[in-house]
Amino acid sequence: MDLSPYVDALRGDLEATAAAGTDETQATARLLSGALDSSLRLCLVDALSAMAAEVTSSSDVEVEIRMHGREPEIVVAARPAPAAPASLDEPPDDGAAARLTVRLPESLKERAEAKAAQDGLSVNAWIIRAVNGALTGPDHGWTGPRRTTGFARS
Repeated sequence: MDLSPYVDALRGDLEATAAAGTDETQATARLLSGALDSSLRLCLVDALSAMAAEVTSSSDVEVEIRMHGREPEIVVAARPAPAAPASLDEPPDDGAAARLTVRLPESLKERAEAKAAQDGLSVNAWIIRAVNGALTGPDHGWTGPRRTTGFARS
């Protein structure tokens, strides 16, 4: 969003108001209008941020104000549905337990037991967490290690 028209409009209003004064008043208004640029931009971004917070709190969308150089960028996204917290000791849906026999290679079973012990869980709870994480994806309940990559530019 380009803030320049709003900054320019205020600058023009200030200079027009000062036009009724002396030459010294007009020169002072021109100097002040130049100095107001950064302050006015910050005030406008604050107002946009407050508006975004109000819209986000009263609707099912998330509104963010992101700065792109000197200009704010408005980003609107649907709010994700909150995931129900999954219990590590119970099945994640209705609490009814189903018995399942799984045949694992001995080496895989030993690795699962070691990992469960390392995480402080029973093998059953660890397998439930692993299956739930595999079915719902890494951003929905899986508490294992996460890796973030990318870059930032300013």
